[in-house]
Amino acid sequence: MSLALLLFFAAFRVSETVDEIRIQGTAVEAVVRKQGYVSGVAGGSFLDRKTGFRDAGFGLDIVDWLMEPGSDEAYRDRLTGDLRYDFNNAFHGRIAKRSIEGPQICTQARKLDPRVIRGKDFAAVKMDYRYRIAAPGRKTGSLWEQTIVFPEGERYFISSDRVTTVNESPALFLRIDMPGHIKHKEADTFSEIFLSYFGRIPAKEFLDDFAPDEKFLYRRGEGKTPRRFIRAYRLRDPKTGVAGPWLAGMTLDPSVVSEAWCHQRGYVCMIQEFGGRPVQTGDHFSAAFLVGYFDSIREMERVYDRYAGHNGLEVTAQGWRLVK
Repeated sequence: MSLALLLFFAAFRVSETVDEIRIQGTAVEAVVRKQGYVSGVAGGSFLDRKTGFRDAGFGLDIVDWLMEPGSDEAYRDRLTGDLRYDFNNAFHGRIAKRSIEGPQICTQARKLDPRVIRGKDFAAVKMDYRYRIAAPGRKTGSLWEQTIVFPEGERYFISSDRVTTVNESPALFLRIDMPGHIKHKEADTFSEIFLSYFGRIPAKEFLDDFAPDEKFLYRRGEGKTPRRFIRAYRLRDPKTGVAGPWLAGMTLDPSVVSEAWCHQRGYVCMIQEFGGRPVQTGDHFSAAFLVGYFDSIREMERVYDRYAGHNGLEVTAQGWRLVK
């Protein structure tokens, strides 16, 4: 395959270079990076053709470390790479956590080998990575797999992250960004945030930094699990102030989410963690998401209900399906 080979199928145009895969459909356009800042859909590349707006962050469904509750302080001096996790600060809050395997995929994997799957009415990308560093007493080699499907004619994509672990843990979880962080200068790129487990939050709440456990924190087991797990922000043009669509990230099985942040630290941080249950060597866990553009919260809820209850995604050239 040449570095600039163009693949035409159905209503999608897919172009591939050494650095990226670009997917262009009738409703959206997106880039998946092969090198540099990797995993998920590249920041600023997710175009809503209906309105002309793009995502306002560093990327969508971006992936970090495998972690568990507890502190690494007893062996912090023996940690390698980026495994150290400091808490009791404004950046991470007061909740003790520790990295089990790394590195952080988005910033430190450096290079992935995403593969395009072509279908009659969709385009899909699959990628994976084996974690190569681990905390003392833990093994390396857990497998992360990500699948992203772009259905033709829709303003959203469906994705899934799956982990097959080589370690035992009382509560292993994967940390991701969902839908993604929000870059802004005094809330110029968004007007409000919607959290299905909290409600609508005006952008003025994010003018000053605050810790993730100070407000708007979700933790499984603290209160009732929401019927829908939706996190969204209402875009606006930073130059004109014109309102744009909502960009939402939906976790299709709310019960898989162990913790979710929505706090300000120079940008709005939308970290989300899923799993958080006991695992043995060889076990796997996964979550499925829908990320896309919507004109209203009611529209988000209708689409959510269409796909609700799934935590995995399978795709071949013959088609794709969500699985439980």
